Amino acid sequence: MNRKDFLKTAALLPLFGSAMKLPILDHLAALDDTAEKMPALFIGHGSPMNAIELNEFSKSWQVLGKNLTKPKFILCVSAHWETRGTFVTAMEKPKTIHDFGGFPQALFDVQYPAPGSAAFAKQTKDTVTSTTVGLDEQWGLDHGSWSILKHLYPAADVPVLQLSIDYTKDAQYHYDLARQLASLRNKGVLIIGSGNMVHNLGMVNWQKMNEPDYGYDWALEARSKMNAFILEGNHKELIAFKKQGKAFDFSIPTPEHYLPLIYTLALQEKNEAVSLFNDKALMGSLTMTSVKIG
Repeated sequence: MNRKDFLKTAALLPLFGSAMKLPILDHLAALDDTAEKMPALFIGHGSPMNAIELNEFSKSWQVLGKNLTKPKFILCVSAHWETRGTFVTAMEKPKTIHDFGGFPQALFDVQYPAPGSAAFAKQTKDTVTSTTVGLDEQWGLDHGSWSILKHLYPAADVPVLQLSIDYTKDAQYHYDLARQLASLRNKGVLIIGSGNMVHNLGMVNWQKMNEPDYGYDWALEARSKMNAFILEGNHKELIAFKKQGKAFDFSIPTPEHYLPLIYTLALQEKNEAVSLFNDKALMGSLTMTSVKIG
């Protein structure tokens, strides 16, 4: 739709009453190809407490949010929504999901009331042709999304959708699916993968909680190799993470926190800049390393 046609349509909106305005505008926004191209992010989200703590990681998210162009929509692939099949949230008012236990009440009190978008969900579904994407009305925003978005966009005024991770599929499937989403970046969509590259909760050393950049040898080895592959644009080796040896095996005992990285890397275009931030190890067996493409 060109600008002239848009203005003609907008001028007719008052004739249809207020009940018609939001759905029509939402639909027009979802189909707008004139927005600024957005970067793609992978964010190591770490503990849910980062949502309410002001630390080096949450501060970096705040700075990032201030420096980015405000997106029209956000599409987040969170480690905490695994499904059989692929789904995208399609409700207009996604709920804030507190999918954890044993934390202070202040964390459970957090709400992130960002709107959703049924129109953008439909467009996302139609963008993917390699598999059927279901429209989900039940999930919402889990802490993999809102714990970082609370700092990136504290006003919660950007529509947010989540895309699920099909736990029955391998990394190549997820990479190929994500490649099809790359065109959304040109429509003002900020796509975020949220997880942790090195994520072995069973081997966390709580006694080293306050020791900066502390990692076991295997965690530091895996981080070093992952970082090198990312900066080289060597996605093939990162997709084949199960063939990278013991350091990767310890670092990725289950794939759900690693796969959001694969979604982000798949969005990288040829010769597109890539950078790392929050590149720190925690408690031996976790890393907060994050990636910005574009």
